[in-house]
Order: sequence, then structure tokens, then C-alpha cells
Amino acid sequence: MATIKKLLDDWRFVLVLCLTLGLAPFYPEPHIWGKIKWIMGGARGMGLIDWFDFVLHGIPWVLAIRLLNKKLFGE
Repeated sequence: MATIKKLLDDWRFVLVLCLTLGLAPFYPEPHIWGKIKWIMGGARGMGLIDWFDFVLHGIPWVLAIRLLNKKLFGE
């Protein structure tokens, strides 16, 4: 368990997650950005799989925000 916590607190690992899973597929636009625009537009037509996809691609960004928060405000 300590290994997982150590891995999730590693900036390099989280950055790689953000640049790969967090943005993939990259063309024609980052996938997470398309999902955010869809949600901001009212999320009409979004099914359960689309919400799961949003969460999956959003987790790396949540981890990055968590690390930034820890860096700025301490443990």
C-alpha cells in the first residue's frame, strides 16, 4: 500500500498519466476536453459509458490537482 501512495505522490508519474491517459486520443482534440465541452453544453445524449470515460480520463488531472494542492498548502 505504501508503494501505491509513493507512486501517486510522484510528480513524474502523474505527469505521464496526464499526458497519456489524460489527453488521449489526441486528434482532433484531447478526449477529456471534448467531454468537458459536452458536459458544459448540457450533457445531452451522454450515456453511462460516456460518464465512465469522462471519469477515466479525468483521474490523472484530479491526481495532478491533488499534488499541486499538497505542494501549495502542505500535507
